Amino acid sequence: MAFGYIILFGFQATAQTCKEVVGYYPNWQWYDREKLVNPQSIDYSKYSILNYCFFKPEVDGTISSHDPWADENLLLGEPDWQNGGYIPGTSIVYQAHSNGVKILPSIGGWTLSGNFPGIAADPVKRATFAQSCVDLIQTYGFDGIDLDWEYPGFAPHNGTPQDKANFNLLLAEIRTAIDNYGTSIGQTMLLTAAVGAGEDKMNNIDWPVVSNYLDIINVMSYDFFGSWDATANHNAPLFAPQQGDPQFNLAWAIDQLVNHYNVDSGKITAGVAFYGRSAETNGSPDLFASTTGQLDVTTFPEDQGTPLYYNILLKSSQFDEHWDDTAKVPYMTGKTGLNTFLSYDNEASIEAKAQFIVENELRGAIIWEITGDYIETSPGSGIVSATPLASKLNNVFCNYVPNSNSQFELKTEKFEIFPNPTTGQCFFTGEAGVKSIQILNVQGQIVQTIEVTQTYFELASTLPNGSYMVKFITPTNEIFERIILNR
Repeated sequence: MAFGYIILFGFQATAQTCKEVVGYYPNWQWYDREKLVNPQSIDYSKYSILNYCFFKPEVDGTISSHDPWADENLLLGEPDWQNGGYIPGTSIVYQAHSNGVKILPSIGGWTLSGNFPGIAADPVKRATFAQSCVDLIQTYGFDGIDLDWEYPGFAPHNGTPQDKANFNLLLAEIRTAIDNYGTSIGQTMLLTAAVGAGEDKMNNIDWPVVSNYLDIINVMSYDFFGSWDATANHNAPLFAPQQGDPQFNLAWAIDQLVNHYNVDSGKITAGVAFYGRSAETNGSPDLFASTTGQLDVTTFPEDQGTPLYYNILLKSSQFDEHWDDTAKVPYMTGKTGLNTFLSYDNEASIEAKAQFIVENELRGAIIWEITGDYIETSPGSGIVSATPLASKLNNVFCNYVPNSNSQFELKTEKFEIFPNPTTGQCFFTGEAGVKSIQILNVQGQIVQTIEVTQTYFELASTLPNGSYMVKFITPTNEIFERIILNR
């Protein structure tokens, strides 16, 4: 794959946020509201990582641009029609790095995931895909890769039962390729992935292996209920509503990952929705009312019935507002004959979710998607006055002090290894009681076992350079940390 340009930027290492805030920026939203949310108007202080979406995985394993015009303008900069090239400082990559924010390309998404099963199943295509990831990073100066395969094993997107094992192989290939490239330029690369929040999606992932490869696990804890359901319910409840599947909520998803699959809570970012979902109802609208199975595209034509937050505010006079104290989310019902139920998130529900994230020691949050939160001084003014949802999220992350009544007993054991990358000798800090350490290669195979008597260990001289997982074995737990060997 050849994108044709190589642009590398240095950037500040310190993020602006108190926890990880991963904001998805869809390239198609650049056109919206006369390009209101653009590289110059984004408030980078609200995010630690931006995921630029989406790139398309092709059948042969290469990666292509889904919107070449938007990608050129956003990733390379505004074209300099007079002198040729691009106007310096106008790309989202430059602006992100200048503000201490990392930026990753998100590959896949709901409409572009159908080729992943075939790529993951074929060793030649996996190698091609991994090299294409490196090319993508090198071309635009990205800081790693975000993989958005929706979802391994999902039959409507060509998924097969073999996807579970093949996902491991694909991640191993990407991890090795981007780590080797990162080592060559003296930069640590991130590998993250968006994952489904439902039990059926989680069951198709080999969590002990996958969580080792990934730096961040982005849980898409939204789209739980919608117009496809027979009764109106919440898009993104924090806790289980009084009706509906009790597993369809953020709290259950996090509990399942941490307490059933033993995923490190410090790697998990929980999804928060900066959009809503409408549903037409049979008769008067209400929570749990019977629906027609249709979105309200008449009231919300701009977003095809799935309105972004700013559009919800603009249309709020047509609705009555309510709060579900069980699920901890708001909803709206249409006034004067408007038989529409609207599920959405507001500042109060974002605050509750942010407190949940702090209490349960998660890494942070992902936002789908950031442009919905950019509020104009007046409709059509072209001037951004506020980002209320992102501001609320960060305010809680920086100021909330939890009480002792957390929802879950999450694992708190963590280790840090230094130096990393290492030439062989490693020191570690963390919980006491480590009995032994195992070194695993990118295929998950144990390549070295070390009995621990002190707070350092030595990697075997026979190990080749590359990425490894260090498994700390304590009397009650097994904790994994990634390390890069570069002698």
